[in-house]
Amino acid sequence: MQAAIITPALVLVLWSIVMLFWMAFTRFPAMKRMRAERGSSGMVSSKRAGGRGQDLEGLIPDRVNWKSHNHTHLMEQPTLFYAVIAMLAILGPTADTVLAAWLYTVLRIVHSLWQALINTIPIRLMIFTAASLALLYLTVRALMVAVS
Repeated sequence: MQAAIITPALVLVLWSIVMLFWMAFTRFPAMKRMRAERGSSGMVSSKRAGGRGQDLEGLIPDRVNWKSHNHTHLMEQPTLFYAVIAMLAILGPTADTVLAAWLYTVLRIVHSLWQALINTIPIRLMIFTAASLALLYLTVRALMVAVS
């Protein structure tokens, strides 16, 4: 049963890597177009070297930045998911927690696709809220097992 609870977490890790590559494969061409249009030497600002991804806000199309925003989101709340999944794997997962873990994973993937492709906030918020409720359920179930 431990593998059953860990599998959704591994799928979400794999999805996070997919989003990383999707971000790169859309961001690099956009940066190249931006440099060509601005005639710059390849830096976002000619006054400083380096920089961060957030420095591209307003410089490359929003639709390109959406992938980056989502990749950042996948590094935030899902870290709690991974911790809870590890605890459930140790404590002994149950069928309902495995189902909730898959629900969370699927909802986060749907959230990624929505944010990367369409990005209307009300729908994205509903998907995020549903995933958060699945995570809350997993956390409360893990706590119940731990204290019993």
